[in-house]
Amino acid sequence: MQEPAAASQLAEAAIQGDRAAMSALWREYRRWVAAVLIAHKPHDVDLDDLLQDVALTFVRSVGDVRDGRSVVPWLRTVAVNAARAAARGPERRRRVPWSSLMRRPDAGGPAAADPRDADDSARRLLELAARLPDGYREPLLLKAVRGLSYRQIGEIMDLPETTVETRIARARRQLRDLARADAGRGTGAAANPAAPGAGVDDAAQEGNP
Repeated sequence: MQEPAAASQLAEAAIQGDRAAMSALWREYRRWVAAVLIAHKPHDVDLDDLLQDVALTFVRSVGDVRDGRSVVPWLRTVAVNAARAAARGPERRRRVPWSSLMRRPDAGGPAAADPRDADDSARRLLELAARLPDGYREPLLLKAVRGLSYRQIGEIMDLPETTVETRIARARRQLRDLARADAGRGTGAAANPAAPGAGVDDAAQEGNP
């Protein structure tokens, strides 16, 4: 995400009806909007459909937002409402590859030796995260899927940075506990007796504070 001042200026232009600003802002925000949708949508609802719904609402209604600083929390609310409405509406089924939801390494950064390993880690993370409370699942996925900082997540969720950090730390502990419990029962995605939760911690800790 851009620095707050630059993003606020772009948001102000979008509110005034500047189409180029709307397009630039959506490109900037699309990935974290996807993470919010993943945190709240039913598993079998298509992510791309929901992103299109949110994009349409963004273009049609951003002009009604009070000021540039309000665009991020407003857009998060739009995404959460779209995901929850999908749970009540007709099912839109299409599988999205789990690995495509995870943040790609930066250019020149380390990449997974085998794409199947990344896909498996992503699958385990998302399946376990689905069992977390909403208040923990959303910040964890914003960190893991998009690699946002605690400050950026706090801006999106309208929470103090320390609260975000605490929730993510608790979410990671709960993920480890869930993975170990599944491994102990010999069930679930993380049921590898050699390394309970292997790959889940790495996936859940994408990005820097």
